[in-house]
Amino acid sequence: MSELLVNVVRGGLVESQHRGHLVVTDRDGREAFSLGNPNHVTYWRSAAKPFQALPLLEHQVVEKFNLSGPELALFASSHGGEEQHLAVLRQLLAKLGLSEADLNCGISAPMHLPSAHKLLTSGHKFSVLNNPCSGKHSGMLALTLLLGAPLTDYIKPGHPVQQEMLRTICQCTSLSPEEIHLGIDGCGVPVFGLPLRHMAMAYARLSLPEGYFEPDRVKALNLIRQAMTQHPFYVAGTNRFDTILMEVTNGKIVAKIGSEGVYCLGIVEQGVGLALKIEDGNRRAIDPVVIQVLKKLGYLNNDEFKQLEHLWRPILKNHRGDEIGYLEVVF
Repeated sequence: MSELLVNVVRGGLVESQHRGHLVVTDRDGREAFSLGNPNHVTYWRSAAKPFQALPLLEHQVVEKFNLSGPELALFASSHGGEEQHLAVLRQLLAKLGLSEADLNCGISAPMHLPSAHKLLTSGHKFSVLNNPCSGKHSGMLALTLLLGAPLTDYIKPGHPVQQEMLRTICQCTSLSPEEIHLGIDGCGVPVFGLPLRHMAMAYARLSLPEGYFEPDRVKALNLIRQAMTQHPFYVAGTNRFDTILMEVTNGKIVAKIGSEGVYCLGIVEQGVGLALKIEDGNRRAIDPVVIQVLKKLGYLNNDEFKQLEHLWRPILKNHRGDEIGYLEVVF
């Protein structure tokens, strides 16, 4: 059974509620805290991206293409499609000898609404670069080059790139391919369904890989984590929770959202991971729940909590700007 996590209050009346599942574990899956069903199976969605980036790093993508920290962070991103994101993406594709025409993620509006508005009012069209998964797809194209595989059909489950990523996901979550449910993500590539406990385990290992994996995997995990925590803007963007959380905690936390109410994070150097699923898929409940758990378990100090407090009990406003309600954590 899921557990009640957040109330939506308007005029003193609980108008809506968000239920879900959450688990905090160590690298072996030992549970430190949970709500609902810690073994609830759901799709990892974009929270899997740091692990999908590992094969690139293990095939020396940094050395072969002289990549920067922001470019690595984009591999693991669900970026907002802001101008800074697009500039680095174009730079990355140029280093790969490719163009946006090679990306097969589909065209979408930028997640960053002011950027979308600017494009519309200036008469420009949305492009594949605006797609929040274009960084991940650029990484998949890079891996295709490194493997000497065909660029066509790189999004198909049977392509060498997707098979390599599935193997890596299995290794990082201690699951076999038969235990992982495969679906198709919003950007056309395979997406992985697995228990929340195993997602938390993987993020615990991302936070502290030493002594757990072979040296090449340790190096790769450290590189992608450091890219994310040192360049958090390129993981998400302006006013996005991933970016804010990693900035406020100065890289003490590595964090990544997934669609449909999924959120994962690791406590760096402590070997602790968290995985959350909001049952109805609404992302607005994520921030209060994550902040509450981090605060109660002692992973946020008072100063950090103060900087995040507006997201812990967010105020609801109507179209006039009037304050009409709020979200409150109830566990």
